[in-house]
Amino acid sequence: MGNREDLLAGAKRCLIERGWARTTVRDIASAAGVSHAAIGYHFGSKEALLTEALVEAVDELGDELARRTPSDKPEERWQALIDSFTTHRALWVAQLEAAVQAERSPEVREHLAKGQREGREGLGGSVPLALLTGLMLQWLVDPDRAPSGADVIAELRSLATTGWAAPPPKAGDG
Repeated sequence: MGNREDLLAGAKRCLIERGWARTTVRDIASAAGVSHAAIGYHFGSKEALLTEALVEAVDELGDELARRTPSDKPEERWQALIDSFTTHRALWVAQLEAAVQAERSPEVREHLAKGQREGREGLGGSVPLALLTGLMLQWLVDPDRAPSGADVIAELRSLATTGWAAPPPKAGDG
């Protein structure tokens, strides 16, 4: 691998281990085994590098999920995504941190917007992307009460037929 690839790999490791907000230029350079100057040379800024690393890591997760979930059943595909909120929690948290950074960085916003456009294409539209984002927040904050893949599909079917989702079952109604 060259310096550019080493930096991307190092930045991915830092995102997972330290998160977006706590990752420094020094952390990335150390993880990649290159000088600090290489970040500016190859990416222009730490934010550009972290954003590219994040988009690449999310793409890799998408490829992994596609390989592991060959099912055509929507419940199983959504459940695989939901399961990734636990197995790849640090990556999902890094995405949230990046979204916050985008508020103050046009550069980060531009890169994330590109990633969202690709996400909409991969998921089949804006609504699935919005649903994924909302599910991610629910699972990161309150995983014991967040919906399963089957819950998601049942509520979507209810929404499609009635124009409004049915309320979720109350605890203990199981």
